Amino acid sequence: MSLASWFRWNEPPNRISQRNPTEMVVETLMMELSWQIKQAEKQQRERDNEYRKIKTGVDYGWLVSYPKQSYDISPGERLQLEDMCTKIHPSYCGPAILRFRQLVAEYEPEVQEVSRLFRSVLQEAAEKIKEEEEAKKLARQWNTKNKTSLSLTTFKSRSRISPFISDIKTISEDVERGTQPTRRVWSMPEFRNAKDY
Repeated sequence: MSLASWFRWNEPPNRISQRNPTEMVVETLMMELSWQIKQAEKQQRERDNEYRKIKTGVDYGWLVSYPKQSYDISPGERLQLEDMCTKIHPSYCGPAILRFRQLVAEYEPEVQEVSRLFRSVLQEAAEKIKEEEEAKKLARQWNTKNKTSLSLTTFKSRSRISPFISDIKTISEDVERGTQPTRRVWSMPEFRNAKDY
């Protein structure tokens, strides 16, 4: 028995498992939600402490120990939010997080309102994605429609040529009929005067 089998020198290093981009988006967005919930709790505690200081005039903040995280969203709501996160394209993950942070900073929501705000951001991002997909679809349809219509017009001639039936007058036709040729030159198009009508 060799010692090399005991040591893992000759084995290739374990690579980080290739995860699905959708899973990464869900995980990133849900981590952002939980972080924002923690921040909202912290802000709410600070507001409560300030209110108590003003009301009582005494600071007992050094006596109070706070739990790590007291508020958590329900499992059903978490599953709904995760389902909504799966609909977000990876390229929209960053902008969705920025929009969420912007709204949280703007409204300073209570802890219970953070998940509703997050839901609205996800719906907004999903609508943008849907609008862009529809615009791309219409653009593709327009481009394929234009390509087919141009190809048909370039290959289809408007006048049909039939060797035996012709509306085009020739000099030989006039000679064969014994009629006087008209005044125009045959290589030029026919122009009529207004008084001829």
